[in-house]
Amino acid sequence: MRFIRDLSLGAKVAASFTVVGVASAVAGLGTFATFTSSTSASNSVSTGTVVIALGSTGASTNRLNVNASDVASGDTMQRSFDLSNTGTIDLSGITLTTTASPSTLLDTDATNGLQAVIDKCSVSWTESGSTPYTYTCGGATSSVLASRAVIGSTLALANLGSLTSGATDHLRLTLTLPSGAGNTFQGLSSTIAYAFTGTQRTATNK
Repeated sequence: MRFIRDLSLGAKVAASFTVVGVASAVAGLGTFATFTSSTSASNSVSTGTVVIALGSTGASTNRLNVNASDVASGDTMQRSFDLSNTGTIDLSGITLTTTASPSTLLDTDATNGLQAVIDKCSVSWTESGSTPYTYTCGGATSSVLASRAVIGSTLALANLGSLTSGATDHLRLTLTLPSGAGNTFQGLSSTIAYAFTGTQRTATNK
C-alpha cells in the first residue's frame, strides 16, 4: 500500500509538470517580431532684430544735442540728424515722443510755446554756419512731421525710408518760438528730449 501511495504522489508531480509545460508553451505564442521604420529632419530657427539709431553726435549726422540760448520770439533753431534702421527686420512705423524737464511755458503752451517741424532730404543736408546752423537740401525734400507743438506722445512720422532694414533717413528738425510769445516767455528754459521708437513689420509667413 505504501508503494501505491508513492506512485500516486509521483503521478501527481508529473501531472503538475505537464500543466506548467503547457502554460509555458501557450505564453510563448504571444511573443512575435515586428517590422519598424523611422526617419527624421531638423531645421534652425533664428529671430531677427529691431534696431533704430541716430547718427554720430558731433557732426551733421546728429545735432539734436546742440543747445540754443538767448532765443527771442520769432526765432528758429535748425538741427539735422540721421535716423537709421540698423536691425535685420523691416519696420511698420517709427514714432516720436518728446518730453521736457524742467517744464516751462516753452513746452506747455501749445500755441505760443515751441513749435516743431521735421523734414527729410533725399541726400545728406548741407550744413552752414556753426551754432546757429542752417541747412539746405541738394535733393528732394518731404515732410516727416508737420508743424505742431513740440511736446507729443507716439507721434507718427511719415515718408521714412528707414522702415527698411539697412536704410537711413536724413532729417532736419526746426524749432520755432512763435512771434506771439510775449513777455511771460522771457528768461525761461526747457530741455527737450526726443525718443524714437521703431515697431516691427506685420507678421508674415517664413
